[in-house]
Amino acid sequence: MTEWEIHGMDFTNCNCAYGCPCQFNALPTHGNCRAVVFVRIDRGRFGTVPLDGLAFASAVMWPGAIHEGHGTMQPIIDRRADAAQREVLFRIMTGQDTEDAATIFWVVAHMCDTIHAPIYTDIAIDVDMERRTARCEAAGIASGRGEPILNPVTGAEHRVGIVLPNGFEYTQNEVGRGWSESSGSVAMRLEDSYAHWCALHMNQHGVVREQAVKGEAVATA
Repeated sequence: MTEWEIHGMDFTNCNCAYGCPCQFNALPTHGNCRAVVFVRIDRGRFGTVPLDGLAFASAVMWPGAIHEGHGTMQPIIDRRADAAQREVLFRIMTGQDTEDAATIFWVVAHMCDTIHAPIYTDIAIDVDMERRTARCEAAGIASGRGEPILNPVTGAEHRVGIVLPNGFEYTQNEVGRGWSESSGSVAMRLEDSYAHWCALHMNQHGVVREQAVKGEAVATA
């Protein structure tokens, strides 16, 4: 298994109501799951292959809950990646070179019956986790935007997050609402539904968690 590690940001919009029951091991709001995901890698490597500054995205759907399987996934990879980078990004996002069930990418890929060949295109990701805003585009295939949830009475921004100390995607996120579209083999349109922002820091063993030991921070998977 090749060692790899990525640090970056994730913006995900799915078809569930705000909060997303899947985050709590409950069934999805509408009985099925559809999502558009954008990932920006700020720093990363796969073995000796550098991944700094690259991005990838996906459109994925399941006829029922994710854990029931039978999903379909369309991987989308940054056109700027060279041949080696394209190969290893596909390996990461499809759960290869990863311990079983250790990352969100492993889970998503292994719950899909069909994973289409990746599409290579320009990907732009502009996200602000603190403000809960996002504008993302994979040219010609997918787009997404995110905004804060608003109080229905006052119109004020409502801030809420989810804490998952043992999560396989994040330990804490910011929740908002999103709008997304995708075309092609996995086409969908999502409107004013669950969205989240999270910092990604993971490797082949899973999420890297910071722990304080004798006054020093050390990373553990």
